[in-house]
Amino acid sequence: MTEQPRSSIDESYWMATTPATHYPALDTDLTADVVVVGGGIAGLCTAWDLVRAGVDVVVLEADRIAAGVSGYTTAKMSAAHGLMYAQLEAKKGGDDARLYALSQQDAVERTASLCAELGIDADLERAAAFTYVQDPDRVDEVREEAAAARRAGLDASFVTSTELPFDIAGAVRVADQLQFHPRKFLLALAEHITRAGGRIFERSRVTDLHDGKRCRLTTESGDTVEAGDVVVATHYPIFDRTLLFTQLKPHRELVVAAPVPSAAAPAGMYITPEGGKRSLRSAPYDDEHRLLVVTGESFEPGTGDVRQRLQRLEDWARTHLPHFAEAHDVYRWGAQDNDSVDGVPYVGHAHPRTQHLYVATGFGGWGMSNGVMAGSLLTAHIVGGPRPAWTELYDPRRLPPVRDVGTLASQQVTVAKHFVGDRLRTSHVDSVADIPPGSGAVVRLDGQRCAVYRDESGKVSAVSARCTHLGCLVHFNNAERAWECPCHGSRFATDGTVLHGPATHPLETRESPEAKP
Repeated sequence: MTEQPRSSIDESYWMATTPATHYPALDTDLTADVVVVGGGIAGLCTAWDLVRAGVDVVVLEADRIAAGVSGYTTAKMSAAHGLMYAQLEAKKGGDDARLYALSQQDAVERTASLCAELGIDADLERAAAFTYVQDPDRVDEVREEAAAARRAGLDASFVTSTELPFDIAGAVRVADQLQFHPRKFLLALAEHITRAGGRIFERSRVTDLHDGKRCRLTTESGDTVEAGDVVVATHYPIFDRTLLFTQLKPHRELVVAAPVPSAAAPAGMYITPEGGKRSLRSAPYDDEHRLLVVTGESFEPGTGDVRQRLQRLEDWARTHLPHFAEAHDVYRWGAQDNDSVDGVPYVGHAHPRTQHLYVATGFGGWGMSNGVMAGSLLTAHIVGGPRPAWTELYDPRRLPPVRDVGTLASQQVTVAKHFVGDRLRTSHVDSVADIPPGSGAVVRLDGQRCAVYRDESGKVSAVSARCTHLGCLVHFNNAERAWECPCHGSRFATDGTVLHGPATHPLETRESPEAKP
């Protein structure tokens, strides 16, 4: 039995070490040149690039800016994306692999330049990025990735030793990448956006969109914004007319982080595809320590025992990183992203019939570099003039490669299994009495499937178990205490409030079983 840490902090370190934001909610009808929906890194970088180009921009964020996916990332700003380049070269050819590398490294350098230009102190550090394996049978795979990354234009090499406190069989090393504090970067960027004339509204969830020559967005409060163009940068597109939800596969990853002696912290950023994926890097903490950030246990929302996954990740960190086991405080959180069918994000016109609706999604776990890339690419679309050489590579209207059609079909079969199969189960538990404090389950009440939660005091609350996106049944995440849709990744708080889209409406409240006579 492993020794438990003295204290566990169930919050992102980035969120815990930055102030809360208090931008106003939209309470009147407005007009603008462009509306950006979503206040994460993609939305705020797009807003900044547009404002700097002289465009009148309104940002609408459903909750608080930089408090969704961007506030729960591992914050590696890198063009090295695991074993990406060998796969991309095989699927799309060497030219597209080179364009991908060029666009990602351009985002790395843009971030460094932006911090210098605006005087943003975001704990920015240059570091090498490593993709390693411990299995000798995978060494050839890593060698080929190093060669493919070099052909794509990155400063990549194959190495057999690292600073890690355990042996590896081989690794790809890509020099001159970045790591930073994402919230410090984004909150400062938001201040520069408003100083330059941009308008940011929080707690202003968009629930409807009219897409035409003039676009009109309606928020939960009933207030509207009209604009010439709209950018949907909500991590997962919230408007189904794009049909991109059929080409995206959501996944979550868990994170544990703890302060370790500075001399024991790795300087580089590391990731391995082995063991359910493991990623680690360090960040500034105090004069004597650095924060060791460990990520892994990738899974689809709404599947499996998340508490067990979190324990596996923490046990791995303690076993492989001795100083982690000695830490008194451990931060724990989860991150979510979406994989595209072909591994390349969708950034550009949302669908073939629109000229004014744009989207940025499918970052595949590499949202920091792709968010910055998306901002400059979407600004080029909207403002006009020369577009980056990689514009077509990221076009959401592209057809998936023939070899990926099977993957697309498989994703839809999985969705169908959840949609139909979950309904064939009589119940996830037999009765409300079976739900322990601090947990939740789907229970049939008066002929309806309800998502029932019992808090630590024993109080019971109930909401509809049907996701408000397309009607799949939600499942309970027992580590993060949230309802999750296994079909398209929508997430809801225990009271039904939307945490992540594509859902835009909360789960319907049901009468608490305890309130019934």
